[in-house]
Amino acid sequence: MKELEDILNTLKDGKISVEAARKKLSEISIADLTHTRIDLDRHARTGAGEVIFGAGKTPAQIMEIMSALRAKKIDVLATRLSDEAMGEIEKTFPDAEMFRIPRMAALKSSKARRKKPLGKIAIVSAGTSDMRVAEEARVSAEFFGDKVECFYDCGVAGLHRLTSQIDKIREARVVIAVAGMEGALASVLAGLVKCPVIALPTSVGYGASFGGLAALLSMLNSCANGVSVVNIDNGFGAAYNAHIINTL
Repeated sequence: MKELEDILNTLKDGKISVEAARKKLSEISIADLTHTRIDLDRHARTGAGEVIFGAGKTPAQIMEIMSALRAKKIDVLATRLSDEAMGEIEKTFPDAEMFRIPRMAALKSSKARRKKPLGKIAIVSAGTSDMRVAEEARVSAEFFGDKVECFYDCGVAGLHRLTSQIDKIREARVVIAVAGMEGALASVLAGLVKCPVIALPTSVGYGASFGGLAALLSMLNSCANGVSVVNIDNGFGAAYNAHIINTL
């Protein structure tokens, strides 16, 4: 990071004190907005841009965070946005990419080099009702720089819908299986592909699904090998894990 090198060289040359250097170093790694302490060094450490979890934050807070990151030329992805927050982002940042179904927005400001993914991520959803969560995974993975191919409405209630796409799914380096109800899709997929399967339970289902808990427990108890499980409706988390696998 050039800013870091400049500070260290200035300190080495005796042009600033140790205390002044410490202050400058803290300023390049954290931006304190009072309500939020923004991590400005995440991309350098992890290779992924900054992400704002929009739920529970006011539109004003989200805008202040995004503005601070834009000023530092840091890419940012915002998730779980309200209608009001999405409207404010569109108005303030005309170049922002808006994603209506998963309620997300991406603001790309940097020219940071990303570690090139080695392959493709396949996102397979059981039903159309799972699309919101599947789209959160897709948008997140593409934000990280991954190539993604989606296979929607491939649930086990009509197994031929899945088997008709299995050759293409097998081309992926990692698969995200998105399902609610009884969550059987992940186990079936893990028995058909060689790559890791990330099971993503959704809150889709009738009363006894308990808001996705039934699918979560079913996926955790999968008898198929190679299945890991993220939390209910956590499309972002599934995408992040898939991205890490895809760049190893």
